[in-house]
Amino acid sequence: MKLSEFKKLIENLKEITFELENGTLVPSHFHVTEVGQITKHFIDCGGVIRNEITVNFQLWHANDFSHRLTASKMMDIIKLSEDKLNIVDAEIEVEYQSETIGKFDLAFNGNHFVLKNTTTACLAPDACGVDGSPKQKISLKDLNTNQNNTCTPGSGCC
Repeated sequence: MKLSEFKKLIENLKEITFELENGTLVPSHFHVTEVGQITKHFIDCGGVIRNEITVNFQLWHANDFSHRLTASKMMDIIKLSEDKLNIVDAEIEVEYQSETIGKFDLAFNGNHFVLKNTTTACLAPDACGVDGSPKQKISLKDLNTNQNNTCTPGSGCC
């Protein structure tokens, strides 16, 4: 989800709620501790130099139950970030603490913003010799396709 889409969605909301992809809600007393722009300049395993820009939200919660983030407060934070940091309209990446800091994509299900699990991938499968297709799973019982196999222990064929 791009920042412009997020802003459009929160225009009609009183409160903002986040949920993990498994349905667990982020506690309602969360804070957005950071809004920023991350520029990643890197080289992939195929030797291609790449640049990625994302807008980053960091969610955090503690024992402060007195504050709730309203949609208008979130919009104020975004506008300040756009003005002071020149944030561009890029895809949003959300950081949220679980066992470690997780990075999530963002979607909206009509009720909550959903923190979508992310995965890694090879960016240059041709250069690495990775075809990208899933490996075929074969049951061990299906490996013996020759029913006429008469190899027995002690016969010398094994």
